[in-house]
Amino acid sequence: MKKLHLLLVGAAAGMICGCVSPRVENRAPAVLGVMERVADWQLANPNLKWEPTLWTQATFYAGALALADLSASPRFHDAMMKMGETSGWKLCDYHKSPYNADDHCIGQSYAELYLRHHDPRMLAAMIERFDFVLAHPIADNLVFDRTLNPDWRNTWSWCDALFMGPPAWVRLYAATGNKAYLDFAVEKWWKTSDFLYEAKEHLYFRDNTFFARREANGEKVFWSRGNGWVMGGLVRVLQFLPAKHPARARFVRQFQEMAARVLACQQPDGLWRASLLDPASYPLKETSGSGFFTYALAWGVNQRLLDRAEYEPAVWKAWQALVDCVTPEGRLTHVQPVGANPRQFDPEATEVYGVGAFLLAGSEVYRMVGPAKTRR
Repeated sequence: MKKLHLLLVGAAAGMICGCVSPRVENRAPAVLGVMERVADWQLANPNLKWEPTLWTQATFYAGALALADLSASPRFHDAMMKMGETSGWKLCDYHKSPYNADDHCIGQSYAELYLRHHDPRMLAAMIERFDFVLAHPIADNLVFDRTLNPDWRNTWSWCDALFMGPPAWVRLYAATGNKAYLDFAVEKWWKTSDFLYEAKEHLYFRDNTFFARREANGEKVFWSRGNGWVMGGLVRVLQFLPAKHPARARFVRQFQEMAARVLACQQPDGLWRASLLDPASYPLKETSGSGFFTYALAWGVNQRLLDRAEYEPAVWKAWQALVDCVTPEGRLTHVQPVGANPRQFDPEATEVYGVGAFLLAGSEVYRMVGPAKTRR
């Protein structure tokens, strides 16, 4: 672990001026190596309390597929193919509703595997579900209250939904060419954004029940992982949003606004705390929100949407801090358990979605220094 720390710090030092040293590519194996170790640990230690197709697991699958694109070993790709075959390529039905974004999340991986293999079985259930949603629209009531809104979990009324749903819809568009899926994702994203995005702070409330809440220091409550979900969702929408789409500039602008605000919230150790604006009340390191922020910032640098000189040192600092939360056997720690707001938790806690965020982050950090053919 200490050797890996020195390798990564050396890579970061070569980038402080915004320029990549020719020797930096030698650091890429260290990044890939820790990604593979973390993924191997998770595959060997599945969290059986969650359904295999639930959003918790689906977030890990997204990260595993990002790793599969980089690893010379087929084991990560093969594990995801086995997952799809075992699940029958069906979406989750945990909420017993065709509309719930959480249950759409696994569709991201099905669509990505389809783009590799072009097997219609991989999309059949997803197309059936999404076509039903399109044919049976519901009102855009985003009030997050089961007593006031019977559809409170069927619309994208909480910010996490922007990671779960839209990236699946835009990937299905990419796989099928059916623009209706893309139009739905874009329209509903901005409905949610208009409701939950705090334009002054450039951050998202988790849902409308947080509008009037305040932290101990008087600041508004902006949950780290909640905003991490959004930034991860922004990346995963922009990856498949056509370059000339009329809404692309608006997505990019929101991505850049949030990136600047998130950068300002980074703590001296490189990570973010559970509450973005009141870190003193939640001093424990938190790796799931931090993983998503690292993923998004690194992707922005790689896509030249964020200034390399300003953001790359912060990305490397965050990545090293994430690596420092990995045990020698590959277990990622400091993951806040399932929730909806900043909380205290056991620093040894781990979760599959935190591992997914770590792998997504690593995939873009690797591209910052890896062989030129991996950069996109």
